[in-house]
Amino acid sequence: MASVHESLYFNPMMTNGVVHANVFGIKDWVTPYKISVLALLYEMTASKITLPERRRLNKLILPLQQGPDLTLGQFLKTVEECCPQTAYAVKLRLHEMADGELKDMEYFFSTLPTPFTAFDTEAYKTSVVGLFMRHMLLAYNKLSFSQVYKLYKSLQHYYHSHYAKPMDGQVPALVADDSEMDLTSIEDTVGDRVDKEELDTPLHESELRSDNTPSRGPLSQKQAEYFLARQAYLLKNDENKALKPAALQEELNNMLKFNPDFAEAHYLNYLNSMRVQDIFLSAHSLLHYFDRLILSGNDGKSNGDEGYGRSLRYAALNLASLHCRFGHYQQADLALQEAIRIAQESNDHVCLQHCLSWLYTLEQMKGSDSTVLTEDSVKMAAHFCLPYLASLGIQSLVQQGATQGKTAHKLMDALKDTDILHWKHSLSELIEISLAQTTSIWRMYGKSTMSLQQAQLLLNMSSLEPVNFGVQQNNTEAFAVVLCHLAELHAEQGLYGAVSEIIQHLKEQFPPHTQHAKLWMLCDLKIQFERHMNEGKYHLAEPLVTAITALNQLEGLYRKAQVLKAVNRSTEAYHILQQLQARCEKTKCTEMVIRVMLSTAELHWESSGFSTALPVLLQALALARQHHLQSLASETILHLAFTQLMLGVPEQALNVLHEAVEPILAHRAVMDKGCAMLLAARCQMAVAGFKPNRQGQAADLRLAASALDTLNEAAAYFSQLNCKERLRDVHYLQAQLHRSLGQILESNKSAMLFRLLDQELQSPAPPVSMRL
Repeated sequence: MASVHESLYFNPMMTNGVVHANVFGIKDWVTPYKISVLALLYEMTASKITLPERRRLNKLILPLQQGPDLTLGQFLKTVEECCPQTAYAVKLRLHEMADGELKDMEYFFSTLPTPFTAFDTEAYKTSVVGLFMRHMLLAYNKLSFSQVYKLYKSLQHYYHSHYAKPMDGQVPALVADDSEMDLTSIEDTVGDRVDKEELDTPLHESELRSDNTPSRGPLSQKQAEYFLARQAYLLKNDENKALKPAALQEELNNMLKFNPDFAEAHYLNYLNSMRVQDIFLSAHSLLHYFDRLILSGNDGKSNGDEGYGRSLRYAALNLASLHCRFGHYQQADLALQEAIRIAQESNDHVCLQHCLSWLYTLEQMKGSDSTVLTEDSVKMAAHFCLPYLASLGIQSLVQQGATQGKTAHKLMDALKDTDILHWKHSLSELIEISLAQTTSIWRMYGKSTMSLQQAQLLLNMSSLEPVNFGVQQNNTEAFAVVLCHLAELHAEQGLYGAVSEIIQHLKEQFPPHTQHAKLWMLCDLKIQFERHMNEGKYHLAEPLVTAITALNQLEGLYRKAQVLKAVNRSTEAYHILQQLQARCEKTKCTEMVIRVMLSTAELHWESSGFSTALPVLLQALALARQHHLQSLASETILHLAFTQLMLGVPEQALNVLHEAVEPILAHRAVMDKGCAMLLAARCQMAVAGFKPNRQGQAADLRLAASALDTLNEAAAYFSQLNCKERLRDVHYLQAQLHRSLGQILESNKSAMLFRLLDQELQSPAPPVSMRL
């Protein structure tokens, strides 16, 4: 089957699926850039190139015709990436015309194979290329002699400016004055255009704008529409391939300078301002978009009151969503109430349903319980056949159910029903959100294997979105969430090389100025913090607390308490943990509440308050089991077993520990596995009758030997993380146990390893009985 892009020469109505022959968007005047495009088309028909190169060049034809004029360097670079041989031929052709005489340019137009002069050419008169050539030839033949001479001089300037060296930091003007070549008004003068430029000033002044680059001439309507559609698509699907915020702002300012009432330009300006979190300019552009939409009369079902009212209520709704994004909940609520009022007056049920969706979203952002509102929204969306809003509502209910302690099978059944809806209506964006949400839920429940499976499923899924401009839809929030989960899962297993590769990919895919960059920033900081804490480098972990707090205040406070506890500032750590627990209980952040309780119990251990730690741990265990948080429940059981060991009931501690070891070894981090094995060895040693710092053999040699094997396994886990403080504890216990069993050589070896680590750490080892 022939490639879709091969049909550019043959199919008059089809290119990449949906482009019709009447939307070429070429300028209404001849420019040197369009002559370059003609030279490219001529060389493509005249020279022999391979089929893959021809396909790549065919992909460029419409963007080159419809897009804004490029500089010669940009044009040649674009062609050279597809076919270096053709780029060189085009360069020679332009050199012959620019360095020759006027007759050389006329000779090129006279020898150009067109549907008028040759019937054996591929450029049929109804094809994309044929129509472009016909339009250009008609434009060229309509020029007077003086206009042809001006075109020739502008071609020379266009060609030679590519090789000219900028002087004194000035950028050479690449576009000559071609106003007199306008086909629609040949008699327009330069003075008229200068007056227009003086009257029309850029609508917005922003720090993003750079005034070093000279303003270019106005684009045609089709060129502007193509540019806006392309940039909007890139901002949605692959922001890295869109223009940089400053460059895009400059282009939009130039576009609005010549047409301040261009509504679509204001909307793209709004999207661009959102990228850099410019609150004022984004709101300003959004309001101007709806103002221009009303003035143009192109909104709504009619040009009367219905269209006016429709723009007003959707403008208020968009303004509410904008304030929600920036965290201005009071302003968002006011705008949302205004949108609801106007929609009720107009009896617009669809707009009311959108308002209801944003209403429960706003309540969630405030921290209120919005379950009833969400359920009503789902019912109404299903009634009005709005599958997108209904699915979003169900996903929101699933998220609320996960935080409220609903069982996993109920949540997964709900997500399965929504997935059927997604595939039925080809809602690829919601499919991605569903997979990312499933990944997060399994991770919250402590099932790392299932979480990893769902993450890989999303990353290897082919998008249902039509692929335009060579873009894959892989820069959405769902992809960022899944990649962050992958990075954390690898970090838990000590695979920091893989973590750095994932984080590097996130940095490239989501640059710091993008809206989802905070996700990987927080993930990267948390991984670095945990790594430094595991390695005992508290002086490196402490500066990260400020950065984490800037992104997530709760996480920052929790980690600040961890650092204070590690450096023996227990009183300060205790006060922070109490404040954090009160805040988390108010916002119903169950996971953080349990983690705070575990840290509080560890503070009790430091003061030998093992009996006072028991109620806290039992409360944390009940909370974890109530919300089906297996990972946190296993960690709580470890703390309970250690407490029982310190209270002198090692047999009970060992029985309790057996309940948590299996899920920990299956799903938990390497650090938790090492701590579990170390605790198990200490319980076995206590049950075997081993007495630290005392001579004589253990009563149960079998349990003592088993404890040695368990200590060796724990040493392997701690070595994987380079956790030298824990390794020092392991070697200390190994030396004691070997000596108790009469194994002098092994005891001396373990003692030597302990001595080396103790000298390297240069810090007193905390009592083994004071930490897990």
